[in-house]
Amino acid sequence: MKNFIFTSTIVLLFLSTAVAQENRLAHKQPNTAEIFHKIEKLGFLGTALYVAAHPDDENTRLISWLANDRMARTAYLSLTRGDGGQNLIGPQLREQLGMIRTQELLEARNIDGGQQFFTRANDFGYSKHPDETLEIWDQQEVMEDMVQIIREFKPDVIINRFNHRTPGTTHGHHTTSAMLSMKVYEFAADETIYANQLKDLDTWQAQRIFFNTSWWFYGSQEAFEKADKTNLLEINAGTYYPHKGLSNSEIAALSRSQHKSQGFGSSGSRGTQTEYLEYLKGSFPTDKSDLFSGINTTWTRVKGGSRIQTQLNSIIANYNFKKPTASIPALLKLRSQISNLKEEHWKNIKLAELDQILLDITGVYLEASVATNTATAGESLEVAIELTNRSDEEFRISLLSNQLVTIKEKSFSLNQNESKRISGTLQIPAIYEASTPYYLKEKGTLGMYSFKDRSLTGLPEKQSEFMVRALIELNGTELYREIPIIHKRTDPVRGEVNEPFHIVPEVSISIENPVYIFSNNEVKQVNVKLKAFKDIDSLIVYKRTGPYWEEPNYNIKPFSMKKGDTRTHVIEIRSSDVEREDIMNVKVQSGTKRFYDEVILIEFDHIPNQQLTKTATTKLVNPNLKNKANTVAYINGAGDDVAQAIEAIGSKVFKFEPSEVPSDLSKYDAVVIGIRAFNVAKEDMAALQPRLDSYVKNGGTLLMQYNTSRRMDSDVLGPLPITLSRKRVTDENATVKILEPQHPLMSTPNAITSADFEGWVQERGLYFPDDWDPAFTPILGMNDKGEEMTNGSLIVAPYGKGHIIYTGLSLFRELPAGVSGAYKLLANMISIGVEDELIEKNDGQRKL
Repeated sequence: MKNFIFTSTIVLLFLSTAVAQENRLAHKQPNTAEIFHKIEKLGFLGTALYVAAHPDDENTRLISWLANDRMARTAYLSLTRGDGGQNLIGPQLREQLGMIRTQELLEARNIDGGQQFFTRANDFGYSKHPDETLEIWDQQEVMEDMVQIIREFKPDVIINRFNHRTPGTTHGHHTTSAMLSMKVYEFAADETIYANQLKDLDTWQAQRIFFNTSWWFYGSQEAFEKADKTNLLEINAGTYYPHKGLSNSEIAALSRSQHKSQGFGSSGSRGTQTEYLEYLKGSFPTDKSDLFSGINTTWTRVKGGSRIQTQLNSIIANYNFKKPTASIPALLKLRSQISNLKEEHWKNIKLAELDQILLDITGVYLEASVATNTATAGESLEVAIELTNRSDEEFRISLLSNQLVTIKEKSFSLNQNESKRISGTLQIPAIYEASTPYYLKEKGTLGMYSFKDRSLTGLPEKQSEFMVRALIELNGTELYREIPIIHKRTDPVRGEVNEPFHIVPEVSISIENPVYIFSNNEVKQVNVKLKAFKDIDSLIVYKRTGPYWEEPNYNIKPFSMKKGDTRTHVIEIRSSDVEREDIMNVKVQSGTKRFYDEVILIEFDHIPNQQLTKTATTKLVNPNLKNKANTVAYINGAGDDVAQAIEAIGSKVFKFEPSEVPSDLSKYDAVVIGIRAFNVAKEDMAALQPRLDSYVKNGGTLLMQYNTSRRMDSDVLGPLPITLSRKRVTDENATVKILEPQHPLMSTPNAITSADFEGWVQERGLYFPDDWDPAFTPILGMNDKGEEMTNGSLIVAPYGKGHIIYTGLSLFRELPAGVSGAYKLLANMISIGVEDELIEKNDGQRKL
């Protein structure tokens, strides 16, 4: 009799996500030792949930130890996707950075063996206190998500990364994650709380909750040594895994190094590594070296499971490393016994694990691909399907029909090392929307994402709907598999590349610049780049703006585009003489069809390509500013759009990598250094110091943007010493005091007033200096609520005939957001040397 089991929708979603996270897009076949380790893991019925606030907060060493040493189901719940952080690998910020960091977490879990979950909380930027955090996050919605994840995942132990008892000592998001975790630890077991979830789920009480502490939380090693350790568990997390050829700490370093956008590359270590867990609530462990001690993690926790443990022990004892297929009959018998269990939770989990083991043993290769990475709704594509049996067992494959994929040849047998290549047809329904992350489809708030489908709660990404579904019949048992349809190509450098398959609109609209800066009555060309993903006729481009922006040469002439064509449509915009900001939308119309969206592709080698589809907009800003700087050299840092903003206010910008800066900088009115350049290119920037020193002495202006204080000496930022701190002002609406209103930075060529600090986004600035050479003059004072004023956000000093400016103001956020005051301030900073210098007609020498 054939054994074939479908589980509930929610469980299937969580289990399919776990498989997808394990396999990603590449075909990674485990070796015989890894298969044996998976069989061993069938015998451990315990679950751990690690909780923190952001990508990169997680302790990958403990997650890896839990997943690989204790063999527990392990997941990391990151309350946010890290949208508010900085980006070391590109200019992407906010939701695009969150997309990158989501994928980096999935790559990390693919290495350390954990799963990944999220709540709807949005990382709105640095927060100094949980009170501020919970003013912006919707506490009830975040806890609702956390409770649902706990009720679905059913952890035996919960581990907090941060201390819930010390608000105000670290990032507000950090402490909040622990505070909420302590609450939902109780709430998940209460049938009166979020009772709407109990239509599909049961309540769940975790056995115990811990705080993953370390000496760092005690202030010093000495303080930690003296601390009372009565409630501390000590875990040796330095295990060496022969089946992987790596220590646990080496795996953890590989996992942590996936956080490339944050610069968290880590070197592996070997030997004993101790992790400390402080017991907080629940049953106290019977063994202080094992956080699961006292919790039944064997098959005897499931009614009727004792015989399964006995049979599994026999399979482990008789496993043949040279011929793992010899275990197939016993594994199939084990599968039949598990299928007969009444308890659904562990039955479904272990059946999914066991089915994957059986497919791993057979070496079955299942792939479905299309020749393009994009298609439009209504389009039909050929699907190339490859099925290979690499074992000495014969099995039969049946391909199941579905509404999207049609396959003519649906059932066949495969012998040892036999491949079958067949084709199918993917028919994309005309009603399908363009691909974009599920949590970005609806408009959220500053602190929360929004989506209606609660079954998606917790998931990093929505499972692809484009699947080839298959049944693999092995000795009378059918194993169900969903094969995602991907785009497969061969790159001359990278070799085989597997990429996600995306749905795109028929026309993508991309406005060249996110912001256009105007002078009074100025006419500017707004370049609208169109890309056709399908043959399309009678296209007309329309703009939509407020009444203060005219289109003097309106062009309504229709045009056509072929699939793959790109075209730039120029819209001329004239501003009025009113200082104003406005949003401009572009609509493209073809008959009754209307297109509003831009397709943004995020491409990095360490993560799968990601697509964001969003309304195409730009910001039109008339700040009524003047800019004296004609030429500016921009030295690239970690990645930002500030150079583009400088061009927008009329300067000609020359961009250089730190290693490629020309020896003669005298022709530039200002040299601007990109964000975190001294962090990411320390050696190159150090080599530049003599050149920059000479440039400023001879009358140039050097503007340095923010760097982090980590491992940053006071002389690194030369020519004059500056000591960075971790001081920041996170309230974007915090009052700004102009300390030197008559200073050229505040008065020339643009008068800066308090009104110019209105409308800022996310924060005022970060990593402000707290000590500097006496030659510097602090220009601005600001502080968050309840804190002393800090004066280091903008400092300027004369040096020789020139000027040195250092600012921790978050220009890299404000300028792309079109903040008028930020543009005025930028113009003053790069103009200061030009404004001060006078050229004598007689000898052309500079005088101040």
